[in-house]
Amino acid sequence: MITISVCMIVRNEQATIARCLDSVRSAVDEIVIVDTGSTDATLEIIGAYTDKMIHFPWIDDFAAARNESFRHASCDYILWLDADDVMAPEDAEALRELKQRLDLSVDSVTMPYLLSFDEQGNAVQSLRRNRLVKRARQFRWIGCVHEYLEVSGNILHSGIAVRHQPVERPGRSGRNLSIYERKLASDQPFTPRDRYYYANELKDHGRWEKAAEQYELFLSEGLGWEEDCIQACGKLADCYHELRQPDRFADSALRSFRYGAPRAEMCCRLGYHFLEGGRLDAAVFWYGTAAQLERPASRWAILNEACWTWLPHLQLCVCYDRLGEYARAYEHNKQALAYLPEDPRMLANQAYLEGRLKSVIPAKKD
Repeated sequence: MITISVCMIVRNEQATIARCLDSVRSAVDEIVIVDTGSTDATLEIIGAYTDKMIHFPWIDDFAAARNESFRHASCDYILWLDADDVMAPEDAEALRELKQRLDLSVDSVTMPYLLSFDEQGNAVQSLRRNRLVKRARQFRWIGCVHEYLEVSGNILHSGIAVRHQPVERPGRSGRNLSIYERKLASDQPFTPRDRYYYANELKDHGRWEKAAEQYELFLSEGLGWEEDCIQACGKLADCYHELRQPDRFADSALRSFRYGAPRAEMCCRLGYHFLEGGRLDAAVFWYGTAAQLERPASRWAILNEACWTWLPHLQLCVCYDRLGEYARAYEHNKQALAYLPEDPRMLANQAYLEGRLKSVIPAKKD
């Protein structure tokens, strides 16, 4: 059986650190924490879980801190987490089972990273990360912000999920953006990945025009990872929507088709564009396309689950209702309800459309 060190970097994580460690402590053999300057109760809380705490000065470089945490691990494999991550009981159990059977020839195990959830607790956005890596391979983290683990070799793709469950923490919202802007001010070079994530930070802060400028630059350079390019097109479209430039909104969504097969997220954006413009025929086409697409074969695709499940059907319901095609509207609302059977919007649609259908279908005579 293999052994696992969980490695983390923290700073002022008193609100979440115990929750995170409680969720994984039964599945790991060692806990390694690198603290970059906590001033709250974080260190006191961590002391109840491990004595392997390392103090590391913060130098505006997440990769440096993560590499330091890896340096102190002693087990066969390293599991990395953030303090606001959680492993559900069933996933922790799956990790314990994996320990029993994992072949030492495996260099990395990928896991889904569940980023956001709907009201019913279903994951609505996820991506896949190299999450458990063989210590002997000495894989390194790269990037001062939105760092990534450079991994190669024998990769095992697992279904064990990590859930991102952040809480509001004052003072954190502008941290990453400030690091990028200090990097720019000091004329440090930006990689394509830096450019993409800098644009994301600008977008997250509502700086739509500047974000659009950076997305355009990132795409024009032609050096980005394919998945980042697809995501950049969608986010660029969202910026143009906020800037009230509908034609650029649609053009940006269409631009994503240069990088691979159409994605449901982009088709839904195009459906919205035409729906807002009163072009119901075109809206039906794009929402209908989204509803019929097969999911990407790539395990690294970043998906919005709503666009691949209920959302296009709900929007087709809206379109067909406006067209007076109530039977079709009812059918698509029914398909949307199959994904979210207790959704109040869809239940209201169902009642409304049943009334519409009764009014247009003559009652049978006895």
